[in-house]
Amino acid sequence: MTTATDAPAPDGTVPHSPAVHISGLTRVFGHGEDSVVAIADLNLDVAAGEFVCLVGASGCGKSTLLNVIAGLDRPSSGVVDSGGRRVSLMFQEGALFPWLTARQNIELSLRLDGVRDRRARQNRALQLLELVQLADVAERRPHELSGGMRQRVSLARALAQNSSILLMDEPFGALDAMTRDTLHDELELIWERTGVSIIFVTHNVREAARLGDRIVVLGSRPGRVISEHRIDISRPRRIESPEVSALAGVVTEELRQEVRRHASR
Repeated sequence: MTTATDAPAPDGTVPHSPAVHISGLTRVFGHGEDSVVAIADLNLDVAAGEFVCLVGASGCGKSTLLNVIAGLDRPSSGVVDSGGRRVSLMFQEGALFPWLTARQNIELSLRLDGVRDRRARQNRALQLLELVQLADVAERRPHELSGGMRQRVSLARALAQNSSILLMDEPFGALDAMTRDTLHDELELIWERTGVSIIFVTHNVREAARLGDRIVVLGSRPGRVISEHRIDISRPRRIESPEVSALAGVVTEELRQEVRRHASR
């Protein structure tokens, strides 16, 4: 029941409710003996403005979870509630249209989102490119950009949808260490400026400890939450810092134990 202090805002959201509320989520693919339980009875709340990193071995349902939150897939049972908030999804591959410039890729997202005024789309696209420090390459096409630049354009395109929840599926996994480190800094700055809630999937435990407010560890087959780690390391953080390394070591050992447990079945 909604209380008087939690009355819906004009956009329909409840101010003090979680940005994402997941209760008893189960996702089964197939039927009968051929069915596969990807996620089973998963429970998770993500607060407004929180940066949550999801880690787990391959097959733990991380990408499936993001697809369900984004509305690209439906749960077999359970509740996934984003309170009417808008959700954007960013993949590992930028998937930019190669025949469009960086600016035009963002403008297309704005047009699909209902921004009909051409000048307004141009101005907003340039603002977003400036936010990701790419205003000087606005008229370049994707093949003229580095991998890191393409991911920044993809991030700007995701932000163009004015979503309050950003889902990121291993967005930096294909990048070299130096580029990834730079994008960590830029993503953290954008997150602080915009106040967006981020759910970030990664196989890199150090990356999770570097970026997140919280690390959620998922078990394998079926996917479920097996532990959570609130990160109290002050920002800004460095991925090579002793504090980040120590936390990453704890989480990595949990993942090793989970892999052993799964292998022994």
